Amino acid sequence: MNQGVHLWHGDTGSLGLGTRRVLLELLKGPYVSGTQSPQLWAALIADEDLVRSRLHELFLDLVLDPVDEFAFTRKVVTHEIEVPVAVRSERLTFLDTAMLLVLRQMLLAAPGEQRVIVGQEDVYERLSIYRTGDELSFERNLNGSWNRMTNKLRVIHKSGEGRYEISRMVRFLIDEDRVKELIEVYERLGSDVDHVTNDEDPQNRVDDA
Repeated sequence: MNQGVHLWHGDTGSLGLGTRRVLLELLKGPYVSGTQSPQLWAALIADEDLVRSRLHELFLDLVLDPVDEFAFTRKVVTHEIEVPVAVRSERLTFLDTAMLLVLRQMLLAAPGEQRVIVGQEDVYERLSIYRTGDELSFERNLNGSWNRMTNKLRVIHKSGEGRYEISRMVRFLIDEDRVKELIEVYERLGSDVDHVTNDEDPQNRVDDA
């Protein structure tokens, strides 16, 4: 893929067209999917070492799952130097985080399934224990979180009328330790919904290059 061909007059780059495009998509985020973008994925696999090297120059690591065909960037973790912040953080509301956990649980509850399809109402029903205030306001907040899952984080994709596929990428957004911690917090809050709000959750955010 890396042909080292100048793409326009005055171009001083050394990467081929496909490699440049996949590098750009990784920087834009949130991830590159082999299923959704097979050409970009092929370029990434062909020039993985070079892409990883270019990302390191920006203090970013390449995280690649060859089985589910996902790749994304995250800040380099090291104690050897002070690493500058190279990615934006997507702030999540309480309901955003709770919805991510529900989607993750529904995905993991179907091991071996190539595709996990759910209904929007099924997800909303599992989140109903966190309802505060009037039903209309709560539904509006749910719809806002659902739109962020669809358009910003891209962890759910439409799959027919009223049906949606959960992206396997949802597993990477929150690590195991964080999942356990959040579940404990949300179970406690779920039993005392008067103290639950849909304000930003100051403890949780995801990186968005």
